[in-house]
Amino acid sequence: MKPLVRSATLALVLVAGLALTACSTGSPSGGTAASGTGSPSSSASGAAPTGTITVFAAASLQRTFTELGTQYEQDHAGTTVRFSFAGSSDLVSQITNGAPADVFASADEANMAKLSTTDLASGWPRDFATNTLEIAVAPGNPEHIRGLRDLTASGVQVVTCAAPVPCGAATAKVEQAAGVELRPVSEEQSVTDVLGKVESGEADAGLVYVTDVEGAGGGVDGVPFAESAKAVNTYPIGVLKESTNPELAASFAAYVRSDAGRKVLADAGFGAP
Repeated sequence: MKPLVRSATLALVLVAGLALTACSTGSPSGGTAASGTGSPSSSASGAAPTGTITVFAAASLQRTFTELGTQYEQDHAGTTVRFSFAGSSDLVSQITNGAPADVFASADEANMAKLSTTDLASGWPRDFATNTLEIAVAPGNPEHIRGLRDLTASGVQVVTCAAPVPCGAATAKVEQAAGVELRPVSEEQSVTDVLGKVESGEADAGLVYVTDVEGAGGGVDGVPFAESAKAVNTYPIGVLKESTNPELAASFAAYVRSDAGRKVLADAGFGAP
């Protein structure tokens, strides 16, 4: 009988060992249930985030962000990136009034700070580009404009951005640096509106960003001026607290700052942050 007892005892040991192993391994959802987070998120499961996000971005980013959005969707299956472009100050107003958005990319730090102080931004925004002003003129520069002071000449119709818009704030800085006071025939709510006035012939010149002249495809010429170095705009990007897809929003924001994103930005004329 003793051999039988030994066999039964061994069998019990093996069963107990298997039970202990199963308990230590656990099911895939065991950790999630213990943490109290419910079903696994895409980051917890290791899967890439999918779905749709809306990006509010400064008007000067329209060409580059449209390209980046297309690239991101191609590189990340199951994603859709929608954009709303306008002056940064207008976008801030829309967000604070409840407009649904997942990501905000501003043309300056001041407008991004407005969202941070109102607790609408999630975490700290990250800088991803810089930009400087340039004078946009009609092709061939028929008014022979060489610098800011030439914009004060009688008969020269100048268009600028309104003061709350980042390009308007930058315009005020370069005016002070150059010791000139411009008298624009109109002040626009976005830099693309300023560019459009020059392209259509409604204005002789306008203060826009270097990237706007570059992206105009020959529709305007650019006149650089030394005082532009006194007003370098830094562009931050951040995820909004009310985002309905924060993982995808964070992924896109990181893509903008990645090597692929910086190449697109550099090709458009943006500087490094």
